[in-house]
Amino acid sequence: MFKKFSSEDISGQNQVKASVQRKIRQSIADEYPSLEPLLDDLLPKKSPMIVVKCQNHLNLVVVNNVPLFFNIRDGPYMPTLRLLHQYPDIMKKFQVDRGAIKFVLSGANIMCPGLTSPGGALDDEVEEETPVAIMAEGKQHALAIGYTKMSAKDIRTINKGIGVDNMHYLNDGLWKVLLHGFPCRPHCLTSQIPNNEYLHHVVLNRTSKYI
Repeated sequence: MFKKFSSEDISGQNQVKASVQRKIRQSIADEYPSLEPLLDDLLPKKSPMIVVKCQNHLNLVVVNNVPLFFNIRDGPYMPTLRLLHQYPDIMKKFQVDRGAIKFVLSGANIMCPGLTSPGGALDDEVEEETPVAIMAEGKQHALAIGYTKMSAKDIRTINKGIGVDNMHYLNDGLWKVLLHGFPCRPHCLTSQIPNNEYLHHVVLNRTSKYI
């Protein structure tokens, strides 16, 4: 989804009304119950919430100039990898084997055999159309955000074809935007994201834990 994402994909932005903000907060709390106690810090009620509209019906939820969540049309909200690395236990987790890592990091969807092999792992409670963190064999941090095309049980049983759509992965377009901030354009966000030092010194210096 974000393989070639750039400022050219951004078509506009809107500061949402309080009622819409409450709806988004509730949707996120329902999808990620463990985040609910943290939502007042992540999505402060007094801070403007911006929804950035992008091509292909993609929406970014931005607070204090930081993209935190994204969704497609009216689908479930998914955290950015930066947010997931800060709160690694908010999502259900799948794990790919070592052989699948380079394909995931090139933007490929996750095939069933990469999850069912000896180096892979599945959470059997995960159903179809569920956001999941994609972990990698032998690595500490998530390398992608996925959206299941079939349940974990079906992935294990069918064991062929695409099991999970690759929505957002390390070093894709959104990851690079998080590193460098949104470019200055009249209809776009103009400030660089705060805590950029975190990304450079905490995340980038840990690349060996990802790949």
